[in-house]
Amino acid sequence: MNTIDLNNRRAIVTGAAQGIGLSIARRLLDSGAAVSLWDRDAALLDATHAAHASAGKLHRACVELTEPDSVAQAADDTASALGGIDILVNNAGIAGPTVPSWEYPIEDWRRVIDVDLNAVYYCCRAVVPMMLRQDYGRIVNVASIAGKEGNPNAAAYSAAKAGVIALTKSIAKETADKNIAVNCITPAAAKTRIFDQISQQHIDYMLAKIPRGRFVKVEEIAAMVAWLVSEENSFTTGAAFDLSGGRATY
Repeated sequence: MNTIDLNNRRAIVTGAAQGIGLSIARRLLDSGAAVSLWDRDAALLDATHAAHASAGKLHRACVELTEPDSVAQAADDTASALGGIDILVNNAGIAGPTVPSWEYPIEDWRRVIDVDLNAVYYCCRAVVPMMLRQDYGRIVNVASIAGKEGNPNAAAYSAAKAGVIALTKSIAKETADKNIAVNCITPAAAKTRIFDQISQQHIDYMLAKIPRGRFVKVEEIAAMVAWLVSEENSFTTGAAFDLSGGRATY
């Protein structure tokens, strides 16, 4: 593992109790950052915190990311606990059902957009002012290759992730005169518990689209994020970094 210098940096990772979020949090801890794990599953969050507390300075916050007030309070509490916030990784997300767009249940559409797009905005809205005041910050939003290409039978997820890409670019341009970098990643699917929400037919479709012939590993995603949130990434902002195994066409 290459060493990324994140000593004395303070990070938030959402959806960090398991899967991609936990892998990112561990990589940031191993690089010297203090990390706050954000998740809505209190029991799983407590268990994850206890299991990894010896890895470094670790904080946790049970947050309902779809509620702006909950996000704002968690941001303030985290900043107090860690002494500030330098890094925000918006990772939390859900897949939603895999059905044709004209049959997509309205409540599921709203839930996917709320978790996968609105929550990213709420977190950025709460944290960016802190970064502006200190003239330093690194944000990585976890989008998806589906946000570039649009997956069939996943209209809400694809639309939300496309929104994340555009939101990333907007915030990046608004903060480009500061020492703040706002980027997103567009990974192909990784084998995590999100697969439990997806039909086997859709999983097979996603795998067939990847020239590498396999799904991305969570450790590979974490490695990309670790560099993007480091001080070395001092120029690139507003970009979408692919981890699609050759699938991406732009």
